Amino acid sequence: MSAIGTDAGKRSFTPFPRLSGAAVAGILIAIILMAFLILPVAQVIYVAFLDARTGTLTLQNFEDFFRSTLFRQSFYNSFYVSAMSVVVATVIALPLAYITTRFNFAGAALIQSLGFIPLIMPPFVGAVAMSLLFGRNGSVNLLLDQYLGFKIPFMEGLNGVILVQSIHYFPFILINLSAALRNIDRSMEESAQNLGASGLRLFRRIVFPLAMPGYLAGAALVFIKVFDDLGTPLLLNVNTMLAPQAYLRITGVGINDPMGYVISFILVAFSVFSLWASLLFMRGKDYATTQKGGGGLAKRDLSTREKVLAYGVILFILALVLSPHLGLTLLAFGTIWSFSPLPDGFTLQHFETVFTQSTQYIYNTILYAGTAALLDVILGTAIAYIVIRTGLPGRRWLDYMATAALAVPGVVLGIGYLRMFHGIQLPFGMGPMASWWGIIIVALMIRRLPYALRACMAALQQISLSLEEAAESLGAKRSSTIRRITVPLMTGGILAGFVTSFATAAVELSATIMLVSRSSEAPLAYGIYLYMQSAAGRGPGAALGILAVIIVGVGTYLSQRIIERDRRRRAAAPGAQQ
Repeated sequence: MSAIGTDAGKRSFTPFPRLSGAAVAGILIAIILMAFLILPVAQVIYVAFLDARTGTLTLQNFEDFFRSTLFRQSFYNSFYVSAMSVVVATVIALPLAYITTRFNFAGAALIQSLGFIPLIMPPFVGAVAMSLLFGRNGSVNLLLDQYLGFKIPFMEGLNGVILVQSIHYFPFILINLSAALRNIDRSMEESAQNLGASGLRLFRRIVFPLAMPGYLAGAALVFIKVFDDLGTPLLLNVNTMLAPQAYLRITGVGINDPMGYVISFILVAFSVFSLWASLLFMRGKDYATTQKGGGGLAKRDLSTREKVLAYGVILFILALVLSPHLGLTLLAFGTIWSFSPLPDGFTLQHFETVFTQSTQYIYNTILYAGTAALLDVILGTAIAYIVIRTGLPGRRWLDYMATAALAVPGVVLGIGYLRMFHGIQLPFGMGPMASWWGIIIVALMIRRLPYALRACMAALQQISLSLEEAAESLGAKRSSTIRRITVPLMTGGILAGFVTSFATAAVELSATIMLVSRSSEAPLAYGIYLYMQSAAGRGPGAALGILAVIIVGVGTYLSQRIIERDRRRRAAAPGAQQ
């Protein structure tokens, strides 16, 4: 009896239960996400409600915000620019989506592909080039003034921000709306036609309402991206918007200025509100199709007159949306471009300047973005496995926390890091953690983690659980199965996630501009921003911008090739149809 009691007593004093490897990994990932995403954002929100003098919670900071004419105007401008960007982006995307999905004519796939190209250029990169094309003394207005005697204020004040942002972000609406139009049940359109609906009425009453889920998904993304963007207003010298005001308050007034945190809270709140509003709008409405796959809209041939009109509209839209790339190319290779439709001459001097004086920007970008992307796919693979393959309690919260980074503007994350880590001193005389170059990698990792996570989850969901069970039935340990079976089969998704994270992190400005403490530690996006501050630096800045576009473009292409190759390999694999 005594022996049994002794053994029971020993068992009862075990301090910690034995945790599986997945549980340990889940705890470590949760700590990382809490430390570098949840707590910094929570710190920003907390300080927004904090009375700095008494240390108590208060709404006084928000009262001060709305009493200020500057801040009220900035709030209105941000909302106005975001809403108008959605409108203009819709005007651009809707004809492309409808024409290419509704009618039969050559070049539809090419037109859709060209419509996606603006996404590979960060909006702040093309902002100056757009000014040279559409500004008061830009190419278009000089020609209008010369031949027609008037100018159009395309780029004046908020108009410039709206135009640049609309051209850059309209592919979000184009992608989602095109997919929605392809999935509409053809029988619904045919029923409406049998009842006498046609033309604009058919589109307004039947087609567009059925495509509303796709449209709203794209419109919400456009609104959020524009509302949070920092680089474009700064480069266009439009500071009366919320994101620039948050940046200027923290960098100008100081880290303890409450207004910077109030603005940051509003930025986060509106990002979440936009997503919630889009979901609320669709609640209780039925968009389901009765036909498998939807069937798509019934395509018809165009008459000669309709074909000319359709191509005219498409060519005009493509010329507009590809103009930033044209302007950036002319600026990168041009000698002097001022008060003339085209540069006075062409040279390679700007690229020579970049490769002789600014290689540090390129090296830093490869280091920062490459490391961040590597960490993203490691975390993404681990989270995907824990969420899909284990039954750990709270595993879904890892997915929610990682995905929450999409709703956090880069400038808010940067402010959160400055606030949370400015007092933490690193060893070996490295200084405050907030000014350490490694914190830029952490910010890029957190910002791009959702992209890698989605790619890793998609890859893992396509792997049959029976393959892992077969390996374990033959005696393989769980860790060995993951290392030798699961991860190799996920290679396509992991590579796609790495490339996507790397390409987008390489041109991140909103977070990095807050965290760069020395020019020698700055990445490519910050280098472009510095160059574009002066007329003499615009040429080298445009050359750096060309490199940024190439990085994102090649990354996007490789990502799509990897995904497509992996899809074909799976389709051709034995048993793929089972």
